[in-house]
Amino acid sequence: MDKKIESIGTALIVGGGIGGMATAISLAERGVKVDLIDLDPEWRVYGAGITITGVTLRAYKHLGMVEDIAKHGAITNGSSIFHFSGKHLRDLDEPAVDGEEPATGGIMRPVLHHLMQERIRALGLSVQLGLTVTNLENREDKVDVVFSDESTGSYDLVIGSDSVHSTVRKLCFPHMSEPKRTGQGCWRISIEKPPMLEKGEMYFGHKYTVGITRCGENTVYLWMLTPHERREKHFDDEELYVQMKENLEGFGNSAGWIRDNMTREHWINYRPLAAKLQPGPWSNGRIVLLGDAVHATTPHLASGAGMAVESAIVLAQELAKAKNALEALNAYEERRFDRCRDIVESSIAIGAAQLEGAPPDQIGGMIGSALHRLAAPF
Repeated sequence: MDKKIESIGTALIVGGGIGGMATAISLAERGVKVDLIDLDPEWRVYGAGITITGVTLRAYKHLGMVEDIAKHGAITNGSSIFHFSGKHLRDLDEPAVDGEEPATGGIMRPVLHHLMQERIRALGLSVQLGLTVTNLENREDKVDVVFSDESTGSYDLVIGSDSVHSTVRKLCFPHMSEPKRTGQGCWRISIEKPPMLEKGEMYFGHKYTVGITRCGENTVYLWMLTPHERREKHFDDEELYVQMKENLEGFGNSAGWIRDNMTREHWINYRPLAAKLQPGPWSNGRIVLLGDAVHATTPHLASGAGMAVESAIVLAQELAKAKNALEALNAYEERRFDRCRDIVESSIAIGAAQLEGAPPDQIGGMIGSALHRLAAPF
């Protein structure tokens, strides 16, 4: 049984994504009265699949959700590295996490979002949609809140987990700034599982890096990293299809199968990558940041979601240990800062190596080394 939190009684969570929902679950299960708000009136999530490494699976184990991920997604025994032509090079050097065999999971992001929403509803938490905050004012023991519908409230703690473009960050953390573009963009497609695919696959040796994650019995998503070129307008659906098919020219094995079997009906997406570890302090009085709002990273280590869930768990643990909230917020940042810095800086470095055309062994080694560091307890 998790230790009950006595340092706070009420909390407002701004942002209902993975980090916000993980925080809501972690706090509510320790006795905190949680209100969660999200700007999207439909509480939707867009995206293809999400890769869940052994480190992220460990974080979800704290939320009791690994069985759900296995049931509605897929968990395989690690990943393989291929030359882009289709030749198998070796398996990725993935660590055992908490003494268990290396494992990599995957699940469609909307499915994971729905599973976490179900946990929120089962806990009976207050969820208000189409809502954000417009003003936050610290008092000695509370935060006074003005919402975007002009209503007001008062909470012992306010957590900003409202994405890479956080409103809470803009309102209360003037020493921070927007994440910066890294020079790469990420293409994604959701499609049926290639018949030859057994576990996660990564393809190196081409000017573009490709990976495939299994997300269900017959579902995968393929991601491709390319240099980002500024455009006057977004790709339309036809341009996405044509360009991604062209980008996959020359790839073999499962990546080649996807190229040859993709259609205009499959979900295809492109976005430029951005990242930034925000400087401390991560809290201002009784207002604190979490997830992409404060440690936004790129997908090179498949750890953005895992780091957000870890941060949620650590924040709840420190609130349960501390005599007062401010002490807990300082301890939370102290535990998270260096670990999140490693993730962000390593991911940016891997992306830079890809842009420079580094050989497969170098890039695979960088990924493996970072995953081994991440296997350490958080």
